[in-house]
Amino acid sequence: MAYRITVIPGDGIGSEITDAAVEVLKKVDEKFSLGLSYDHKDAGGTAYDKFGTPLPEDTIASCKASDGVLFGAVGGDKWDNVDPALRPEKAILGLRKNLGLYANLRPVKVADALVEYSPLKPELVRGVDLVIVRELIGGIYFGEKCESEQHNGAERAWDLENYSVPEVTRIAKLAFETAKLRRGKVTSVDKANVLATSRLWRRTVAEVAKEHTGIELNNLYVDNCAMQLAVNPKQFDVIVTGNLFGDILSDEAAVIGGSIGLMPSASIGEETSLFEPIHGSAPDIAGKGIANPLGTILSAAMLLRYALHEEAAADAVEKAVDKVLADGIRTPDLAKEGLRKVNTQEMAQEVAARI
Repeated sequence: MAYRITVIPGDGIGSEITDAAVEVLKKVDEKFSLGLSYDHKDAGGTAYDKFGTPLPEDTIASCKASDGVLFGAVGGDKWDNVDPALRPEKAILGLRKNLGLYANLRPVKVADALVEYSPLKPELVRGVDLVIVRELIGGIYFGEKCESEQHNGAERAWDLENYSVPEVTRIAKLAFETAKLRRGKVTSVDKANVLATSRLWRRTVAEVAKEHTGIELNNLYVDNCAMQLAVNPKQFDVIVTGNLFGDILSDEAAVIGGSIGLMPSASIGEETSLFEPIHGSAPDIAGKGIANPLGTILSAAMLLRYALHEEAAADAVEKAVDKVLADGIRTPDLAKEGLRKVNTQEMAQEVAARI
């Protein structure tokens, strides 16, 4: 058994948090004999400084040859004045395109030890465990657009939203397969009372549901779903939706747990998949050793589960993180009186010790 992982630290705190995740993965490898190897590559502003491009070809080649990609974060004020076509953020867009990353999985699970950090009431948050499955390479973000034109004597701009049946079918199948591994409930989110694309979306998801007996399907309009995430988030198991709605809802859901530093994500590709925390590169704290690595460590757990299909290893990482939090160990972003405050590296060591 042997797996190759491409590690892309990126910018800002990226190297600190990916180093922490790799330390935990090495401990997992010791226990489960996975045969993990690592290929470190550049992307983002760091790559631009070295090579004049945010996404070098050898980084793409390494990703395509790997079993999974562990990604840190890109961006920072340093590159604000770079040509828009060469900005650090183009790296992640380029990876989505080159790797065919068609779906983003964003789990939101609130550990009992962190219920008090949520802006919602404890009784609403305790027990929340949901996954948002977002279509990632279609919809309005990738449709035709015009930033300025004259129409009836006035300037206007427009963006075209469109989805095809194959695009919706693919993301719906992933949602149902995800639900099969969980509690067996899919909520499809659209705006079918207004949008033609949403009506096609709803029809197509219903057809896919026929192939997945035993999985419950219900539909919500996006505005209602946004409200329900705030008033009753425990009702959700798997939420599936398009690119625009998924972008908004997944960020809303991330706040439920009280800290984006703990939120992992997976971008599923046709061959290779990419795993990253949802927070940014935080250049203001880079090099200080205070970044929270748990989102990246939990992203590594998702890599074990979804890319390598090593379920027991993924469970071990997630349980170790829960144990660290239950033991009152926190990085500075979550530190409170009476709890033990640790730095980035120490947090990784504490998680590794509990594998």
